[in-house]
Amino acid sequence: MDLKTLLQNDDAVSPVIGVILMVAITVILAAVIATFVLGLGDSLSNQAPQASFSCDGDSLIHDGGDELDGNNLFLANDSSNTRGPDQYSAGDIIVGSFGDAQAPLTWQSDGSSATLRSDAC
Repeated sequence: MDLKTLLQNDDAVSPVIGVILMVAITVILAAVIATFVLGLGDSLSNQAPQASFSCDGDSLIHDGGDELDGNNLFLANDSSNTRGPDQYSAGDIIVGSFGDAQAPLTWQSDGSSATLRSDAC
C-alpha cells in the first residue's frame, strides 16, 4: 500500500460537509420565515399571568409572581369587575372577603381567560 497516495486523496470530505451545512441552514431559515409568516409568535404575547395567593383570615392576598391588572380580574364570572387599584403587586389584598360566593378568581383579556384561584379562603 502506498502511503503517499492515501494521504493525498482527501477531497471527498469537503463536499459532503458543505452539502450538510447548506441543507441545515436552509431548514433553519425556512422555519424562521414560516414562524413570522404564519404569525405563530403572536399568540405568545397574550399569556395569563402567573401569580401565587394566600389567605389571611378571609382576605385573598397576592403573594408573588406577575403584577396583575385589576381591569382583567373577575370574581365568580362577575362582569362588573370592581377590583380597586389598577395594578396588584406582591403584598396587595386582592379581595377583602374571598368566600365561596366570590370564588373563582379569573383573569380575562382579549379573548383569553385563566383561573388564577379556584378555592375560597
